Amino acid sequence: MTTRRIDALDLLRGIAIMGTLGTNIWIFTSPVGPAGVLDALGGTGAVETFLRFLTNGKFLALLTLLFGIGLELQYRSAARRGAPWPGWYLWRAGLLFVEGLLHYLLVFEFDVLMGYAVTSVVVAYLIGRSDRVINAWMTGAGVVFASMVGLVTLVLMYGDVSTPPSGPATLFTDGSYADQAATRIEFFGLYRLEAVFIVPLGITLFLLGARLMRAGALEDSARGAALRGRLMAAGLGVGVPLNLLTSFAGGDWVLVDRYLLPPLVALGLLALVTAAAHRMSRLSGGTPGPARRGLTAVGRTALSCYVAQNLIASVLCYGWGLGLAARLADLRPWWTVAAWAAICLLLVTLSTLWLRRFQRGPLESVWQWAYAAPQRRFMTDGKVADNSTKS
Repeated sequence: MTTRRIDALDLLRGIAIMGTLGTNIWIFTSPVGPAGVLDALGGTGAVETFLRFLTNGKFLALLTLLFGIGLELQYRSAARRGAPWPGWYLWRAGLLFVEGLLHYLLVFEFDVLMGYAVTSVVVAYLIGRSDRVINAWMTGAGVVFASMVGLVTLVLMYGDVSTPPSGPATLFTDGSYADQAATRIEFFGLYRLEAVFIVPLGITLFLLGARLMRAGALEDSARGAALRGRLMAAGLGVGVPLNLLTSFAGGDWVLVDRYLLPPLVALGLLALVTAAAHRMSRLSGGTPGPARRGLTAVGRTALSCYVAQNLIASVLCYGWGLGLAARLADLRPWWTVAAWAAICLLLVTLSTLWLRRFQRGPLESVWQWAYAAPQRRFMTDGKVADNSTKS
């Protein structure tokens, strides 16, 4: 059962990583770059609106739930070893923040890792508390988040809102890599506004992910199957139709469409993928097929693939690279879908080949070294001090 849980988790991570690219690829393939995020406020056509609906916000929410599950696993590991908590987990969160900051400055404006790092510090101090405390924090953060979304939605509906500047219109078609990096610094506050929504949403979903893990949502058991059935009914039966409605409701509903309803759909996706993974394991005798192996490989190298997919898309689309966003602008939305599929196939291939020789992905290996190095030094210094005291 333990192995299947881990396999299902890696599979979910792989799908979430590719799903986040399914949202971000519309930014990269827009000739105006990150300003393309606001294309949904205008008329993008029924086909493109539907294609955006398939990924918008859902896989970000799924990834956030998985971070919460991962934090729960870290807490359990520390408890088994008798290690203090949060202890070294705070160092892990610090590394995540630095990774996110570098990713933002050097690669992509809409990085989520910094928001996850801040959220993980808050949740690390909550995860071992009683159910009453956790429920109170989940409810409080959820209410704050929903209120923020509701307030901004009312402003969009009844206020006079103008689009804030995000750099020169030709920055991503004609600008250099250095120009883009400088613009990320100049408009740091604007591009980091999403974190205002990610942190309270993240607290809710991190804690919810931990609770689902404890409730057996990933188990191949009767209680796990029953819970997954309820999650699929709510997420896919209720969340999907409502989210489809808001996708076509116009730009005033953009925050509800991206942040409020997708977490409900993500719960259904988590349940559906986990149920399918367990069923396939039973039918195949535990031997995964090529598609599942590829997605699991992406999940095992999730950090490397997350950074790599944004870097590859930048090279393909921006003016300092191949400049395909401007050259193929008339072929949207279909070339956008083709670009997403090509990058996903490349990631599956590279991650699978990499894991044949290495245990971790390249960034995961650097991460593990940076995480373990101060601990080894601390233990060594502690032994030296202890030996000095004894002598």
